[in-house]
Amino acid sequence: MIYELGILGAGNMAEAIVRGVLSAGRITANHIIAADVSQQRRELFETQLKVKTTDDNRAVAAQSKILLLSVKPQMSKAVLEGIADVVHPDATIISIMAGISSHYIDAALGGNRRVVRTMPNTPMLVGEGMAAIAAGQHATAQDLAKARELFESAASVIEVREDQIDAVTAVSGSGPAYFFFLVEQMIAAGVNQGLSAEQAHLLASKTALGAARMLVDSTDSPAELRRKVTSPGGTTHAAITTMEKMQLPAIVQAAMQACADRSRELAQQS
Repeated sequence: MIYELGILGAGNMAEAIVRGVLSAGRITANHIIAADVSQQRRELFETQLKVKTTDDNRAVAAQSKILLLSVKPQMSKAVLEGIADVVHPDATIISIMAGISSHYIDAALGGNRRVVRTMPNTPMLVGEGMAAIAAGQHATAQDLAKARELFESAASVIEVREDQIDAVTAVSGSGPAYFFFLVEQMIAAGVNQGLSAEQAHLLASKTALGAARMLVDSTDSPAELRRKVTSPGGTTHAAITTMEKMQLPAIVQAAMQACADRSRELAQQS
C-alpha cells in the first residue's frame, strides 16, 4: 500500500501534526503510517489516532508519498542511511529536525531529493502552532504547497530562507518553553506571596492567554501594549524596572542566541 503521509519518529511534534491533519480532514488516518522504536508511542498513535504503526523505518519510507522526518537530530545519520535506497525518487521529504540542513538530508538520501526543511512548535497540539518552511535545492513549488497544507491544519505558516531556520528555532520552535518558564516563575512568586498553587496557576495562565490574544489581535507593538499598562511610578512600573535592572532583556537575548547556536552545532555534529 502507498500512504499519503509516512512519519519517522512518532514523538510529540509528530503527534501534534497528525492531530491537526486529522482534525482538518486533510488526510484520513488509514492513509498515514508512522514508525517509532517506542512501543508506547506506537500504541498511542494506534489507539488514539487510529494510525497504523511499525518499528520499521524502511517500510514507512518505501510506501510514503510525503515522508516526515521527525527523529532526534542526533539520530539523523543512522536513520537517513538506513532508508536511502528505498525512498521513492518523487517523494516529498519534510524535515522538522533542528539543525539538520536540507543539503545534508539530500546527500544522505543519495541526491536529487525534494527536501523541505521546517520548524513547527508544540502549540500545534491545541491548534495554535507556528511553523516556518524553507525549500531545499530540489524542492518544487508543489512540495512547498504540500508542506504548507500539512502544517496549516494546526498552525500559521511562513516561508523563510533556510539560513533563517536557526533564528526561527530560537524564536518560535523553542519559544513555548520560554513562555512556560516565565509562567512557572509567576506561579511560584504568587505562591510565595500567599496565594494557593491553584489560584496562582489560574491567575498566571489566564493572564498569559489574554496577553497573547492581545498581541495577536492588536495593531499596537508589544512595546506599546506594555506602555499602556505601565503607569509611571505604579506597580507595573516597579516590576518592569526591576526586570530591567536585573538584565532580563540581556538574559533573553543571550538565551535565544544560545538556542540558535546549538541548532547550528547539531548540523555540524551530523
